[in-house]
Amino acid sequence: MLNHRTIFRILGLILITEGCFMWLGIPVALIFKEHDPWLFLLSGAITVAVGMLAYVPLRKTELQLNRRDGYVIVTGAWILFSLFGTLPFLLTGSIPGFTDAFFETISGFTTTGASILNNIEELSHAVLFWRSLIQWLGGMGIILLTLILLPFLGIGGMQLFSAEVPSPTPDKLHPHVKDTAKRLWLIYMVFTVSETLLLWAGEMNLYDAICHSLTTMATGGFSTKQASIAYWDSPYIHYVITVFMFFAGTNFTLAYFGMHGQFRKIWENEEFKWYIGFIGGFTLLVTIGLYFTSGGELEPAFRNSLFQVVSIITTTGYATADYMLWAPWIIVLILLLMFFGGSAGSTGGGPKIMRIVIMLKNSTQELKRMIHPNAVIPVRFNKMAVEQPIVTNVLAFITFYAIIVLISMAVMSVLGNDLDTSVGAVAATLGNIGPGIGKVGPALNFAEIHMAGKWYLSFLMLVGRLELFTVLVLFSPLFWKK
Repeated sequence: MLNHRTIFRILGLILITEGCFMWLGIPVALIFKEHDPWLFLLSGAITVAVGMLAYVPLRKTELQLNRRDGYVIVTGAWILFSLFGTLPFLLTGSIPGFTDAFFETISGFTTTGASILNNIEELSHAVLFWRSLIQWLGGMGIILLTLILLPFLGIGGMQLFSAEVPSPTPDKLHPHVKDTAKRLWLIYMVFTVSETLLLWAGEMNLYDAICHSLTTMATGGFSTKQASIAYWDSPYIHYVITVFMFFAGTNFTLAYFGMHGQFRKIWENEEFKWYIGFIGGFTLLVTIGLYFTSGGELEPAFRNSLFQVVSIITTTGYATADYMLWAPWIIVLILLLMFFGGSAGSTGGGPKIMRIVIMLKNSTQELKRMIHPNAVIPVRFNKMAVEQPIVTNVLAFITFYAIIVLISMAVMSVLGNDLDTSVGAVAATLGNIGPGIGKVGPALNFAEIHMAGKWYLSFLMLVGRLELFTVLVLFSPLFWKK
């Protein structure tokens, strides 16, 4: 049975938190002498007021939290965050239509980076800062931030942690979830500040450096420029962002080990080795293809290849070039990368490297079992046998993912999109990548997608961000039975 009082109280707290973050747009507007600080004040006030209405009446009640409550709270949090997050866009007139405003907002909070904007540089600094901030909040997950506050409410947070971080083998840095959340957020902020300083030392001003650091570490990909990172024709900028995209797509547990000098644990991590291997292999192939098809120099070919491979595999979605102009077989490689995703325990979306590797290993082991039917041949990961329930979960995830992709491609085709655009839009939104292929490639966006298509793709962004099961379980009749 659902604990409705618990659900409303936590969602109220989450809305209060969002409203307070909205007010960060006020000093930005004042610094740049823009006319919308009071609109951010109003947006935050509305959000905080609604949150208070849900939270205050229940603040003294005895609350409980179970696993089903966790699924409802996490999914509800992302929907509410996206609904109220539209207020700065709507009230400032930056995005006048609710459908477009919701699409842009849920794209931000889910760190997808798919956009409907064709006039990014005409928007105010405060609006673009909010657009970057929502990705940063969604990257680590507002639920993790809330976990820090839950003990003060007398509520344990493991159910929320499990629903928000549903990777095959979740790593905890501390036995208490609150302390795990604190450590993850600290690492997240250290990386964000470090990238800001390095970008500021290059050709970016401080404002652009902050915004791009927020969206890089979230693997979100929103930029303050219509041309994305291609606006800066600077190898230094490109390489700095590439490095931090790589960090953002890595399991944050490994970053914790690195900060404590435990480098052996990093190199012994099998997922990390595969992560580097996939990036290296695809970068080599794309570099060779670009060098011989474009007739250019080796370094720009390598830089553009490395940047786009890291950008896509980590699901960041930045662009330094329009890869739709590259050779067709290279575009196929880019599309294939959209079905990888970052490491488990990273801010990246997609199926995740760990699931891909376990699936591949199980497939090869199945061949061995056919030859030796009586032998016990387990799937091993990090030199340990993977428990069968985890293997089953991984295979179920991949199966559901494939089914959703096929159904969604059909839906987008029915809505009038060509095959390339349908495939690209589905891969980009379900994988939380941003740009796709076809008419939603890196040089274009989702502005021309049918209104029904935008709502459907918004749903895919949510499903992809919460790794399928957290959302899909809510559609099961068994979930709602007592």
